[in-house]
Amino acid sequence: MLSELANGLAAKGHEVCFIMPPQGVVEYPVNVKVIRTKGSTITSSDIPTGDIIVSNFYTLTDVCEQAANSGKGVHVRISLCYEPVFLSDHEASFRSYHSSKNLIVLSNWQQQLINLNHGIEGKIVPVGVSDVFRNFNSKSTVGLQVTSMLRIPEGGYSWHREQEYLIDVLTMVKQKYPKVTVNLITPPSELRSSPKLRKIHSNPLFNSITPSNDVQLVQHLNNADIFVSSSTYDTASLPGLEAMKCGAALATVYSGGNMDYCKPGQNCLLSYRYENKLLKDVTTLVEQPKLRSVLAQEGQKEAEKWTWGRSVQLFEEALKFYMAKGK
Repeated sequence: MLSELANGLAAKGHEVCFIMPPQGVVEYPVNVKVIRTKGSTITSSDIPTGDIIVSNFYTLTDVCEQAANSGKGVHVRISLCYEPVFLSDHEASFRSYHSSKNLIVLSNWQQQLINLNHGIEGKIVPVGVSDVFRNFNSKSTVGLQVTSMLRIPEGGYSWHREQEYLIDVLTMVKQKYPKVTVNLITPPSELRSSPKLRKIHSNPLFNSITPSNDVQLVQHLNNADIFVSSSTYDTASLPGLEAMKCGAALATVYSGGNMDYCKPGQNCLLSYRYENKLLKDVTTLVEQPKLRSVLAQEGQKEAEKWTWGRSVQLFEEALKFYMAKGK
């Protein structure tokens, strides 16, 4: 998201740069200047003077606030996730929100959550879906395909995805409908580094897919008749939205941020985790092709509204608001 926003602002004529330590990896195409720090961490002295200083993680909030206090620009925090629940360093990440009154969030749910806990109402800048993601209208007429994303569980950053629950559901789907193809999508680098993922992907019940870029991912999502998401905690759940744009019917668990695009019974089937209804919803989509088609069509209509152009525009407006407001 940061790459899309930075590239979008640069395309509109703004001067944008990323500040990164030497070991930082640029995984996405960026059309802005990347400034490498001399040390292994970012300090306030590394931040150049400008109009706006954007922090994107709780460990950078104090650093960027220090730079703002020294006159280098107005500090605006973009919260890509609400870290106190998501990460282990609860105390530090919770307190970091007390020094960042200029706040950007990704969804209504996240806005309400932070406002409730800290009294700060952030400006909403939603995620977008790349134009690469589109429906080719090339679904196979021979056999259904049910598709899900699996991410690396080692390290503790995927607990919220409820992947054990997901695998249980997909296993039961395959056992109940042997002719249905069940696809597991994982980035190749994560599969290589995760013994747990390799064990799951090697299960003969599943078809292992490791797209190396968005072009390949789009093709696989176009093959999917049903996309299944089990995540219970996301500020903005992008995979389901991408799958919807590619024409898949979505069966999902409530994750907070996905309620900005999910309309249960209209463009998806959605349940709360405690209801344990994900298997039932997938089963419904397998057995009711008319409903599956309607939800897929309505889901695609909704997903097409979620453009990066809209995100960049709202991001620019939020930054201008905070800049005019001053520190």
